[in-house]
Formats: sequence, C-alpha cells, structure tokens
Amino acid sequence: MVQGGDPTISFEWKVTYGTISPLGVPVKGILINGQFPGPNMNSTTNNNVIVNVFNNLDEPFLLTWSGVQHRKNPWQDGVLGTNCPIPPGTNYTYKFQVKDQIGSFIYYPVTAMHKAVGGFGGLRINSRLLIPVPYADPADDYTIIAGDFFNKGHTTLKKILESGRNLGRCDGVHINGKVAKGDGSDEPLFTMEAGKTYKYRICNAGIKTSLNVRFQGHTMKLVEMEGAHTVQNDYESLDVHVGQCFAVLVTADQEPKDYFVVASTRFTKREVTATGVIRYTNGKGAPSPKLPPPPVGWAWSLNQFRTFRWNLTASAARPNPQGSYKYGSVNITRTIKLANTAQKVDGKLRYAINGASYVEPTTPLKLAEYYGVADKVFKYDTIPDDPPAEITKVTMEPVVLNLTHRNFMEIIFENRETAIQSYHLCGYAFFAVAVETGQWSPEKRKNYNLLDAVSRHTIQVFPKSWAAILLSFDNCGMWNIRSEVWDRRYLGQQLYVSVVSPNKSLRDEYNMPESALVCGVVESMPRPPPAYT
Repeated sequence: MVQGGDPTISFEWKVTYGTISPLGVPVKGILINGQFPGPNMNSTTNNNVIVNVFNNLDEPFLLTWSGVQHRKNPWQDGVLGTNCPIPPGTNYTYKFQVKDQIGSFIYYPVTAMHKAVGGFGGLRINSRLLIPVPYADPADDYTIIAGDFFNKGHTTLKKILESGRNLGRCDGVHINGKVAKGDGSDEPLFTMEAGKTYKYRICNAGIKTSLNVRFQGHTMKLVEMEGAHTVQNDYESLDVHVGQCFAVLVTADQEPKDYFVVASTRFTKREVTATGVIRYTNGKGAPSPKLPPPPVGWAWSLNQFRTFRWNLTASAARPNPQGSYKYGSVNITRTIKLANTAQKVDGKLRYAINGASYVEPTTPLKLAEYYGVADKVFKYDTIPDDPPAEITKVTMEPVVLNLTHRNFMEIIFENRETAIQSYHLCGYAFFAVAVETGQWSPEKRKNYNLLDAVSRHTIQVFPKSWAAILLSFDNCGMWNIRSEVWDRRYLGQQLYVSVVSPNKSLRDEYNMPESALVCGVVESMPRPPPAYT
C-alpha cells in the first residue's frame, strides 16, 4: 500500500549475471542495472517507494530492505518468511513507505548465497527540509559499501554450506567493489575540496567479517548510526560489523593530495586490508603507503560501543513508541534470551538458537498465517524463553515466536561461542542498552543505559558475551530475527516473531496486496477475503 499525499519515487531494476572481479579474480556476479555494487537508492522521510525488480537470473531471487521498518506492511519486507521469491524471468514490484525514518541502510538479496556476489547497495533516507539535522549541510554525501569477498562464487559457497561446513576465511575485502592498487594508477572513489566537510555513509555489506574503517590523515565525526542521530564524538577508526551502517563527517583539512580510505578485517587470524583513493581537487601527490594501524582485539571494540550515544537534542523523524525518549521507564512485560550454538546434526554442521536450527519452509510463514493454514507449515513457540545452560540436542524446524502486540520486551542475545555474532531484527528499531562479557543475569540490568542508548536494528555480540535490547513490539507482521553472518543464517541461526493485530484493524496492519506472489501450500488455494478492516 502506498500512502497518498507524500511524494513517490520509482525505480526500475534489472537483475542479471555479470563478471565481477573485486579482488582481481573473475567471478560470476549479480548486477542490478549492470552495476556492482547496485545503484544507490536515494529517498527522503515519508517518501512512497516503488521498485520494479526484473529477475533475469535462472534462479529465484528476492531483495530485502535492511532497516526499513515497513510500518504495518510486512508484505514488502522481502524475506522468505513473508515473501515468495521472484521466479526467473518475471518481475515483482515492491511498494513501501519510508515512514518516520532517517538514516543510512542497505538492501541485499536473501535467496541462496546471492549476497556473496552482489545484488546489494546503499539505501539512504534523507531528513525532510523542514526538519533540520544537527550539523551543517555537507559539501557532498558519499556512500561506502565495504565487505568481505570470496572468489569461489555463490554456487560453490552454497554447496560448501549444504555439505555441512562453514565458509572459512574470506579471500579479501572490497570498497565499493574495488581495491586500490596503490601504484598511482587508481581512479579516486571520491573527491574532496580543501576546507570543506563531507558526509560518508559507511556500510558493511559483507557476509561474515567485521571491518574496521579509517581515513588516512583524517578523523571522523560520527553523526548517525543506522537510523538515529548520535552524540558527535570524533574517531580515528570505527568497527563496522556485518549489516551495520554509520554516517560520519570528514573535513578536508590536510595537505591537498591523495589519501587512502582503509577497510580491514577484524577478529580474524589473518588480517586482510583494502584501500580506496580519496583525492583532493587540484591536489598533487600519491597517498602515503603508510596506512593508519588497525585496533587490536575485541575489548577495544566493546569499549567503542560504550561511547555511542543517542543525540537527544536533535530533531528527527522517529517512529513511536520505539523513538520515545522514555524507554528506560517502561515496564518489561517479557524477557526472551536467545542463545546461539554450533552443533552437528546427522554429521553436518548446523547453527541453532535455543536448540532449534531454522529450516526454510516452501510456504512463507506470513502467507500460511494469513490463509489460515499455519498449522500445516509451522508451530508457534517451540523454543523456551530461557534456554538451558547446556544445549545438547538440536531440532530442525521453522521457528516462530508468538508475541503480544505492543508488549514492551527485553531480548538478550547470549553468545556461547568464540566467534563474534551480528544480529538483525526486521520491522523495528530497538534500544541497544548493553553489551557485556560473561553471562547475563537479571542483576545486570543495573548496567543498562536507560537514557540515551542508540536506536538501531543490528547489534554485535562479542565472544562469550551478551547483548541486551529493549523495544515495544507495536508493528504487526511476521518479522525476522537473523544472524547477519551469512553461513550461520543459511545453516539455521534465525527465527521469526509473529505480532498479530488483536482487533484485526487496518490501523495496525495492511491486508495482503493484490500483487503479492503466492507459492507453497497456498498457491492453489482461493485468496482469502481481506483479514483487516
């Protein structure tokens, strides 16, 4: 459903295969309108967005809009629990509103292992002119899409996972699909004029590796994190975990010449680094080969997380009540602890949450629910809210938690492994109130930031540590909680939450659109009458 009265922006996207070689090795990539990464989507708060996607691949394809909250409209979320993938040789038109949001986000494919070879790009939601941002207008607004890369190609990566192994280490890192050679022949990714300040939106669109990003010779002033204005601290470097986006201001205040922007892997045995060139206009000279050093260890990263604060004085679009200033004084009605584990099932590696490893049904969960045949596809609440200290048995099934509309909830992500995690929640922004080492207990609530935690949609969890988020589940629909580490997500580390309108009211959720694709057990069923009035 597109809301009348607000401006509409439209996009025509053709998805094709094409050869890409971000690390110098040719790979069969996925292009949008011939581009890798895909085109930047530029929108403004409350825009109605129409994206007509033509799938010219020989396999099903589906895009998700990471961080767009789709208020009352899960039908446009683009995940396999709500949407049928777009069949080869056909098209599907997404229609959604970027309501009451600002910020820097990404879109990417959720089918197979497509994300490993493209189909991703930047998605920006600018503040409306009537609502001032808490910094002067930058001279220009740039997007950095960085990520790890595997030269094996998406079909081989999928076979590795289906054989019961993980993907191992990446072959390298790219910045906007490229890596600078550093021999003076590189074209600049961006240009800056001396004395002016520029906005850089930095997103990690990789599939498993956290990155550290830094600008040679320049500091970054953090101004936004995903969809929220932040307190404006200066940073020499920023850890950007998979699925996360930051916006920073960089002032061109150095000698006019070329400089490197640097992205290097974090928490890996072998550090891999990529560079891109930033050129001062009328500058003379190649960038120095001496790169700014990366931080060491994850304690540094944890301490950096604790410096992030929400800018409470900034005007901005805010979805309520997640955008409420008063989240710290709302009573918690339910606590769910989600513990991740890695185990072998029938000799093959699976990742699980609370002892359940998610299996993708052929019928999207939301369609099954809407058609009244949920019992043929999944069962609700098959995992406990508080998992046992030892998880010895893993079941393989679709996992759906039944949540009460408007309940204010606490979710604890407990990482029982030695690998860093990154979790994303569709349909919402949440308050990331704590990330700490060890095990969570109710006494840890005294350490929560209940005043100015940043409102965001993706949170990292360090090894043998936990993260706590608070939010009101006021957005009806079927929403995905998933690992942004793609081999984990593919092998079961995800689940869904179902939030149903108690009154079946259109004020809470839109009906299934006429254009929605159908598949699985509902494909041959008559379309039900509108469920919401």
